[in-house]
Amino acid sequence: MIVLGGTSEIGLAVVRELQRGAAREVALVGRNRESLESAAEELRAAGCPQVITVELDALDLDRHAEGIERAFGELGGGDIVVLAVGVLGERGGLPKDVAGAVEVMQVNLVGAGSLLIHAARALRERGGGTIVVLSSVAAERARRSNAVYGASKAGLDALAQGLADALHEEGVRILVVRPGFVRTRMTTGLDPAPLSTTPQAVAERVLDGLNGGADTVWAPRALRLLMLVMRMLPRPLFRRIKQ
Repeated sequence: MIVLGGTSEIGLAVVRELQRGAAREVALVGRNRESLESAAEELRAAGCPQVITVELDALDLDRHAEGIERAFGELGGGDIVVLAVGVLGERGGLPKDVAGAVEVMQVNLVGAGSLLIHAARALRERGGGTIVVLSSVAAERARRSNAVYGASKAGLDALAQGLADALHEEGVRILVVRPGFVRTRMTTGLDPAPLSTTPQAVAERVLDGLNGGADTVWAPRALRLLMLVMRMLPRPLFRRIKQ
């Protein structure tokens, strides 16, 4: 397994969940060496027989191909890639910090999208595999309270869906995961939204999706119906939702 965004609490929970079924050799790819090593120790303690780390920043686009090839090479292959790159940024509609808003879009869409494309190419060249893309329910219809984040996730989600269709007959499967509010370091200090969940619960939904042949899963499952309703709301009603 290769985890892009190797310190992500959800990404690590997915590894541990899969490790319960069979031993997993893992490459953790991320930008902070100390945090990566700490996460690697956590996975070794969970029973993963081999865990390596590769330093790579989502915004260092010119090094993405090299970094992913290094991960596959040092691991000796790979058949599951978890794309868990993302930042939340400033909440609200029109950002006060424009530079910060642009960086959110660069990380969540441009950086994550580049990593997704390179990972898909690497798997196709090796005969196939699966990519788990951590998207968000915010991708389905950006709300006034998360306009920038929702837009960035919508772009990544659309790219993942399109690539999934393009690569369907080439042995590369892409599972898009749309969690709701997940209680992690990234959401510390925020009021939990309805149907909030945990990294472990998201990981269990990922396993369900992998085993069930799904293209898209929601975490929790009830969000699928809720978002169907949200997508159908007329614009004047939708804009009244402030959270």
